[in-house]
Amino acid sequence: MVLRTAINSFLILLLLAESFSCQNPHPNRVIIIQPFTGISPSLVAMFYKKVKEVNPNTILKKSTSLPSSAYYAQRNRYRADTIIHYLNHYASADTVIIGLTSKDISTTKGNIPDWGIMGLGFQPGNACVVSTFRLSKANLNSQLYKVALHELGHTDGLSHCPNKTCFMRDAEGGNHLDEETGFCPSCTKYLKNKGWKLN
Repeated sequence: MVLRTAINSFLILLLLAESFSCQNPHPNRVIIIQPFTGISPSLVAMFYKKVKEVNPNTILKKSTSLPSSAYYAQRNRYRADTIIHYLNHYASADTVIIGLTSKDISTTKGNIPDWGIMGLGFQPGNACVVSTFRLSKANLNSQLYKVALHELGHTDGLSHCPNKTCFMRDAEGGNHLDEETGFCPSCTKYLKNKGWKLN
């Protein structure tokens, strides 16, 4: 009887631990920034500095070429999902890798086979990609940062947010980044539970 009670208690603790790990599978995971050839080194340096404020465990890798397999010749752009699959080979359970490019990127959206986008991140996932191609050149630094946080939020499991000033707002085919002021209280709470350093 005592042995059975001890086994039952152990199983309950095991289930609780598993439940907690599923809710928060990778707190404080390392962010790896992978610039692709052609993006401004000064822009990348600024971005690296800003991301380290959110997650001090951030690594900047040397620039590399976009995977040729991602090139979509018909539209002279790159397939974002293929880039993410490429980046995913360099990620792990404890890391998320974000690719930065100046090239136009696209994905399939509903019945549209090739939809131009600013960024893409699997939800959840260990890789995402952001492009400066569709961003405002006047506000490039801030817009790149906002899109990147949006995609990193997706990789940590966040969905799009109905709050129009939240970084997790759905772009819906436009660029509303200048209207976004930060993560809303709900998204902030979620990300803080994931280990993000947010005010």
